[in-house]
Amino acid sequence: MKVLNYKDKNFWKDIGDACRPAAKSDEIPAIVSGVIKSIRERGDAALEELTLKFDGASVKTKDLRVSDKEIKRAEKNVPASDKKMMRQAIACVKEYHLHTKPKNWRARNPHGAVVGENFYPIRRVGIYIPGGNAPLVSTVVMTATLAKIAGCPEICVCTPPRKDGTVNDYILCVLSMLGIKEIYKAGGAQAIAAMGVGTETIPAVEKLYGPGNAFVIEAKRQLFGEVGCDLLPGPSEVLIVADSSANPRYIAADLLSQAEHGSGKEKIFLVSTSAKLVESVRGKISELAPTLSRAEKLLKIISDGCYVAVVPNIKAAIETANYIAPEHMELHVKDAAKLALKITTAGAILVGEDTPTVLGDFTAGPSHTLPTGRTGRFSGGLQLVDFMRRSSFVKYDKKSLAKAKDVVAAFSAMETLDAHGNSLLERLKK
Repeated sequence: MKVLNYKDKNFWKDIGDACRPAAKSDEIPAIVSGVIKSIRERGDAALEELTLKFDGASVKTKDLRVSDKEIKRAEKNVPASDKKMMRQAIACVKEYHLHTKPKNWRARNPHGAVVGENFYPIRRVGIYIPGGNAPLVSTVVMTATLAKIAGCPEICVCTPPRKDGTVNDYILCVLSMLGIKEIYKAGGAQAIAAMGVGTETIPAVEKLYGPGNAFVIEAKRQLFGEVGCDLLPGPSEVLIVADSSANPRYIAADLLSQAEHGSGKEKIFLVSTSAKLVESVRGKISELAPTLSRAEKLLKIISDGCYVAVVPNIKAAIETANYIAPEHMELHVKDAAKLALKITTAGAILVGEDTPTVLGDFTAGPSHTLPTGRTGRFSGGLQLVDFMRRSSFVKYDKKSLAKAKDVVAAFSAMETLDAHGNSLLERLKK
């Protein structure tokens, strides 16, 4: 744990440095650019080669799409108890996001014209579900569920194959629960490229979604503009604001939980008004870590990526927390609900000591795809509207047109665009 001194003149610089994502290898953009070029030029053949090269799996083009037989086998392999929990998580996510579904609306502007908005689901979307150290079953729930509620007609999913060319049973099972059958055995930048530009087997999508490693995120970055993208999330982050009333064991458990994401680049912050509490948390981390399966890795992440700031009061704690703009922010303080109103930059605000981040990770309702790397200053987490597009609606008649005449004439003159003004005047000629 690295302690930052609030009274130090370099405190804000040190906090800024702590927030800054790890430097990206100069090789990554070039590698990803080459992957995209290969997929664009050679399609399925390139995807087959790159899957063998990067995932170590020999997946022939004919086996690229997961078959109905494979899905049914996966469903049989998943215990009924786990399926029940999947359904509960899906239900929570659906319930939350249905409250946010936009509706078409109409009103009249000052001219008396009808104006409004129409919302449509995006026709074809591509979702990436990472593999790696742990099968991110919850990421399916937190992304694909939204696409289904939005009504996207086509939902394509790519997820990395294992060495034997199969896909994790739990990922296939939860996708099947959501009615998603277009699933491909492809991972990394090559999967993003395949969905983004299309191959003979995988038709191009209109927008890309999902987290991933540095290569996945770079592929999304390079394809943005050609296709849409949701977020460009980096390694997981958590910040806990705590006062002297907080339970150090809970805090230690939550810090270790977020260290478990496994990239080794996680950012973990504890901002507290109590130096005594910080020392207690340090002790509880040492006590709890050995009981966990990834103890050595967790302790290394805590050592390398956990920053502690002891501040003089809650006002300073909130100022520090809002500056950091973390992915997840937990409030272990008195009057947590009241204090939450002052948090303006967090991806997710988890209020009170009984609301650990893991609830947001797996089941609470909001999507766990959230902004990282201080991008919470200007963006929020994945939401239903991200799977939809909006068109403005405008309808004038002769009466409302006449009321707009003077404004149009004035702006046409200001901008020396007489043809603009004439297009309205032609309609008012008798």
